[in-house]
Amino acid sequence: MNTANKLTLTRILLIPFFLLFAMPPKALAGTEFFINWAKPIALVLFILASLTDLLDGHIARKHNMVTNTGKFLDPLADKLLIAAAMIALVSTEELSGWICFIILTREFAVTGIRTIAASEGYVIAANKWGKSKTVMQIIAVCMSFFPWDFIQGLAGVAWVLALIITVISGAIYVKEFLKHGE
Repeated sequence: MNTANKLTLTRILLIPFFLLFAMPPKALAGTEFFINWAKPIALVLFILASLTDLLDGHIARKHNMVTNTGKFLDPLADKLLIAAAMIALVSTEELSGWICFIILTREFAVTGIRTIAASEGYVIAANKWGKSKTVMQIIAVCMSFFPWDFIQGLAGVAWVLALIITVISGAIYVKEFLKHGE
């Protein structure tokens, strides 16, 4: 397994630790440590996991380490990390469930579309809208876990922007898929 794929795997392995602090079990949630440090630690773990996304892609392209394993694991790791964060935020009532549902629906739909396209011999490549979607979702998650109330208060705006960009990027992937189907 090359370095880029190890970084992607690290992102996946960080998710349970992120979740431990993002939505701690009741036995831990009431302790002074978790009351004071759960959100900041969850934020740091999320940022570290997100940084592996930047690094793995950069390393894979720069050192010609792009593999089929990486092509599969990288988007899976992205989706798992964002889904984990959104589920944690829904469970703590800091994110509306309908926003989580629409974003996850887009993720499943685009993954399905790209899989069908690949089975028919063509690739629907990632585009700037998909990359913008990921960046905006990461910003929204970070703002949601930020320890300052003012920043957390603005997270709602970030989630609406993330939702809009997510829907637009999904529509672009559907359009690209339908164009090939004609």
